[in-house]
Amino acid sequence: MGRLVPAVTRALDILELFLEGDGTLSAPDITRRLQLPRTTVHELVTTLTARSYLASVPDQPGRYRLGVRAYQLGSRYAEQLDLAAEGQQVAREVAETCDETVHVAVLEGLDVIYIAKVDSIHAVRMVSAAGRRLPAHCTSVGKMLLASLPPEELEARLDEETGDGALVAMTPNSITDPDALRAALPAVRASGVAVEHRESNPDVSCVAAPVRDSSGRVVAALSISVPVIRWSDAREAELSELAVKGARDLSVRLGHRGSDR
Repeated sequence: MGRLVPAVTRALDILELFLEGDGTLSAPDITRRLQLPRTTVHELVTTLTARSYLASVPDQPGRYRLGVRAYQLGSRYAEQLDLAAEGQQVAREVAETCDETVHVAVLEGLDVIYIAKVDSIHAVRMVSAAGRRLPAHCTSVGKMLLASLPPEELEARLDEETGDGALVAMTPNSITDPDALRAALPAVRASGVAVEHRESNPDVSCVAAPVRDSSGRVVAALSISVPVIRWSDAREAELSELAVKGARDLSVRLGHRGSDR
């Protein structure tokens, strides 16, 4: 874990004070409650106000309240909570249809984070958990989400993560060459389905499809994971169709009404 940045910690301490009481504070109130120097509080409050995380209270000179940027962050968090809740419901419906493990995941950097999961009823099934983080390039959900990025954003994420180095391997089947990953993504984007064969787990294969929000932006992916003992070309085709349907159903729940492409 990296070192905490004192200035950022103090700024967050200030913002969290506004969660209490009537939601308004003056600079002296902040100074007294956090036991910080007046100049430090003045600089931090000025910065937070300039960035719209705080705003002056009308008709109350010297007092502040949370600004519009804090509201926007809270709204985005609420959207993610809705995605997780709706994703869990759709994942349950898909799992009941195919009797396999279903995940919904979002992209963070070059990792995926699973926000919803429903287990298979079979004795042999994938062992995972909501909240788990995996390298995106090793998973079907991750490939789907990476394929949905604008090219310049994909390159920026790859450069930041790898530079000229290799991607991490989870199994001998994992893609480790960034150029090989780049070459694989256009087909994923064109088909609307991503497939992973034993790339994150040597005993599991997966298929995934994109989930879109009301604006049409890909915000998540839904996958179906199957132990290789139950995998076949026919099963892949069947589950790909089901993943697409499940992802489309979740997209509709999020307000998407347009084309899937």
